[in-house]
Amino acid sequence: MIVSVIRAIVQLTIVGYVLKYIFSLNNILVTAAMILIIIFNAARNAANRGKGIPKLFWPSFISILTSTSITLLGLVLSGAIKFIPSQIIPISGMIASNSMVAIGLCYKQMKTKFHDEHQRIEEKLALGAQPFQACANIVQTCVKTGMQPTIDSAKTYGIVSLPGMMSGLIFAGVDPVFAIKYQIMVVFMLLSATSLASVCSSYIAYRRFFNDEFQIIID
Repeated sequence: MIVSVIRAIVQLTIVGYVLKYIFSLNNILVTAAMILIIIFNAARNAANRGKGIPKLFWPSFISILTSTSITLLGLVLSGAIKFIPSQIIPISGMIASNSMVAIGLCYKQMKTKFHDEHQRIEEKLALGAQPFQACANIVQTCVKTGMQPTIDSAKTYGIVSLPGMMSGLIFAGVDPVFAIKYQIMVVFMLLSATSLASVCSSYIAYRRFFNDEFQIIID
């Protein structure tokens, strides 16, 4: 725990200075590069959470890139945020982080389900089912699992907890009603991101449990 705390302090300090420099540049290419770095690290961590499932980095990267890009595009086009470093980078971090957690949950659930139900899947394959047909219910369960924490959190906002962005704005002296509007945006943003990430990762990663001959692979 001590190592984790020290690591967090060092990382946040470094990131603080890096962000200060990037914000001062206000350059689109530098901003895009920073977003890609965030996505890369999130994908690497998500892939590590699926130990036992081979070659998960690219499914994770594609899923987080998709969820981040589509969500950011929607926010920018709707006018909710501007494409400037001080807004895009923090929002990208929130999206990528939540997508990473959702994907990690999907992988863990997928590994467990394939291990528990491999006999039934083999029977379906033997009867002529395609790989996806044989494990469609597992993929659907994984998608639900990845989205569940975000959905549960959304249910308790304002009743059990005051979310981070809303609390930060209130601490900064912003009108609570105005802060709530931003928090509502964040809720929909995270729901969108985690759903996209869960769907993409689950529908790509299930293939890792089958070989080219449509045989199930269980370690």
